[in-house]
Amino acid sequence: MKAEYFIFNLVIILGPLARSFEPRIRFISQWKYTFGAIALSMIPYIIWDSAVTNRHWSFNASYTFPFRFAKLPLEEWLFFITVPYACLFTREVLRLYVKNVINRELEWARVGFFAMIPIGLVVYRTGREYTALVLIALGAVAFLDRQLKTDIFLQTRSYWYFGIVVLCTLIFNMYLTARPILIYDAAYQLDLRLITIPIEDFGYGLGHLALTAICYDWLKIRAGDRSGVV
Repeated sequence: MKAEYFIFNLVIILGPLARSFEPRIRFISQWKYTFGAIALSMIPYIIWDSAVTNRHWSFNASYTFPFRFAKLPLEEWLFFITVPYACLFTREVLRLYVKNVINRELEWARVGFFAMIPIGLVVYRTGREYTALVLIALGAVAFLDRQLKTDIFLQTRSYWYFGIVVLCTLIFNMYLTARPILIYDAAYQLDLRLITIPIEDFGYGLGHLALTAICYDWLKIRAGDRSGVV
């Protein structure tokens, strides 16, 4: 069905969007930071997605509308809005239930992500371009976190958020790859899969949604609004 990927996006966002108006959460009141963060994080990932489409992966025309912009179907553009929105909403809900502190001992974890950059550069030379780009992106996102002093990687609550991102990747990408709406070329990756999901997809999603959270907190800090920001 041509509308399947479009309907998939609707399913992702309808619940979080509807609950964004609940008085206890009032996530809709953060719309400036939310859509600003989505737009900022979308830029590098859309460029990446467009640059490798029809090489690293392609979109099954049986499940997408024929319209393409920058080689990407409309539904893929929507994916970079619906998924970050749902994840930022979930992160906001976590504030109600999970205590958050800055743990400076987690700096070792952030530095570990930095090390992925040189590893990614080495891997790139082997032809495993998707694997390499994921490693480089994770390192770059962690470096940005340090430079902007958002310290997402030092916040204890962030690791709950990262766990939810990994779980959502498992659910959403299993659907996308099992149908398959998204078709991968194994030549550009390790070709290690969790069921039908390339292992690199977990790093891709984690990098994108960590970047979204960094942009969200950075925009709030710049505006002098530190509510929910350690």
